[in-house]
Amino acid sequence: MIPPGRSVAARQTVPKVRIAGVPIAAFGFEEALELFLRAPADGLRLQVHFCTTHTIVEAHDDPRLRAALQSGLAVADGLPIAWEGRARGFPIGRVCGPDLMPALVDRGRALGARHFFYGGAAGVADQMAERLAARYPGIVVAGIESPPFRPLSEVEDGAMVDRLNRARPDFVWVGLGTPKQDHWLADHRDRLDAAALLAVGAAFDILGGYRVRAPVALQRLGLEWAFRFGQEPRRLGRRYVVANTRFIGLALGDLTQRRRRSAGA
Repeated sequence: MIPPGRSVAARQTVPKVRIAGVPIAAFGFEEALELFLRAPADGLRLQVHFCTTHTIVEAHDDPRLRAALQSGLAVADGLPIAWEGRARGFPIGRVCGPDLMPALVDRGRALGARHFFYGGAAGVADQMAERLAARYPGIVVAGIESPPFRPLSEVEDGAMVDRLNRARPDFVWVGLGTPKQDHWLADHRDRLDAAALLAVGAAFDILGGYRVRAPVALQRLGLEWAFRFGQEPRRLGRRYVVANTRFIGLALGDLTQRRRRSAGA
């Protein structure tokens, strides 16, 4: 485990911009990566949520999810969220789970960072860890666990917390899907000793080789959702059409409120 340091106070704050009620961290990929890498040595206890437009829309309708995101550090996984922040004058860049995880794993090797992978269907996290280890020799995997899809009993949950803490990870990567993973982070942050809990969702399937990611050109255009829709039109069609349309409506609602406040001032 990375030894603690003193360079940054554990209560360090990150500038944020509120988008549809969710405070999004106003920084870019490299700033996020540096903050997360320093977290163990700086004594931080981070709770990181990677938000897409779908996450924002669900949080608007679900007070519990919104509270979970507000209690942690929400970052712009979806490019449209970053665009909205930039349009409002904030230096927000895309901080995407499938990009952030391998970057942190890579650079964390020199620090002796310990990683725990929690989530995914049976075998997914194991294969992801094997692929990461082959790509980044020297990675320290503190543990791997794929929980059942059903809710854990109180006894099972307590035993799981004990296992994770005994493994002494610096980073706990959680792939349970939204909103389950976001609730999990909020419910377990105070019970886990790791410096950072990170809800990365689909990163487990992508980095494990179970799902093909969109070409970089589509990612840069903010069209990764369209590529996924093409892969699973029946399952994702309504979700993406509704979520993207409603996100635009929520963004316009933010704009209207800002104009009203400016007029009132």
